[in-house]
Amino acid sequence: MLTIHSYPIAVAMCFVTMLCWGSWGNTQKLASREWKYQLFYWDYGVGVLLSALAMAFTMGSLGGEGRGFLADISQAGTGHMALAFLGGVLFNLSNILLVIAIDIAGLAVAFPIGVGLALVLGVLQTYYFRPEGNPALMAAGVALVVVAIIINAVAYKKLQSAKSGGSRLGIIISVAAGVLMGCGFFGLVAKGMVHNFATPEAGLMTPYTALVVFSLGLFISNFLWNTIVSKKPIRGEPVPVGDYFTKGNLRLHAVGILGGVIWNIGMAFSLIASSAAGAALSYALGQGATMVSALWGVFIWKEFKDAPPGTNKLLAAMFACFAVGLGILVASKL
Repeated sequence: MLTIHSYPIAVAMCFVTMLCWGSWGNTQKLASREWKYQLFYWDYGVGVLLSALAMAFTMGSLGGEGRGFLADISQAGTGHMALAFLGGVLFNLSNILLVIAIDIAGLAVAFPIGVGLALVLGVLQTYYFRPEGNPALMAAGVALVVVAIIINAVAYKKLQSAKSGGSRLGIIISVAAGVLMGCGFFGLVAKGMVHNFATPEAGLMTPYTALVVFSLGLFISNFLWNTIVSKKPIRGEPVPVGDYFTKGNLRLHAVGILGGVIWNIGMAFSLIASSAAGAALSYALGQGATMVSALWGVFIWKEFKDAPPGTNKLLAAMFACFAVGLGILVASKL
């Protein structure tokens, strides 16, 4: 299987993760012009599973190091597979909440608050399982990310006050998504993975196998979580599952699948890079997607175009805190 030993290459892969995790939300924005986010999310789940299998049978099965995918999954311990599967189930719930937050508040709010909070909690949890890197620098980087989250929430409240007297629903759902995402999935997946990818320990999984099991958890749980939010949406009318077959077209389905593929490429790169970069740093850099998504929301989708004076300064401060915080997190492993 493909393994990474170079720290600079691992960091570069983490930045690819950042771009993927920060950009997949654009596919939802594109699809939501014509149909509901619940219908988009069925295709998203398909894209995640298909891309995981494709990578397992290519990158995860070629090369002279490690174990090939089929050999690896056949020897993996039930408990470790259960952890990765549970990670997929919990992540899926958090991600559906994030999708709802995007639908309500936009990319520039849902990601900095939800994914930013997930970054903080996920780094702490992952570091607890695998204490790698300088803890003081990691703490400083995480602190700056927290400041950025608070600034973004203040900017959003100013925008909502200018529009309609204020709405906290988008912030509340973003926070709920962030708490579940930060406490639920990456640490569980990492705990069931091998520490040495080149000579993997018995019973544990390579990142490619862990990705497939995680993706299965996400895909299967979609029939629970997405059915619930379709029948009992937080706002709006119920969405019949039958609309997926009667109101969609090839382009809309392709956009949803593409969203899942983009996100899961980021997940794969984060897991693969974790051996050389450390699981905590790999996760933290990937969650720098907050900046990428906020850039999309502010400059491409113009989500803050009607904000009152002074909001732009808050957004600039948010971007600065995220950028410096991520830089410190990178330095924490050097």
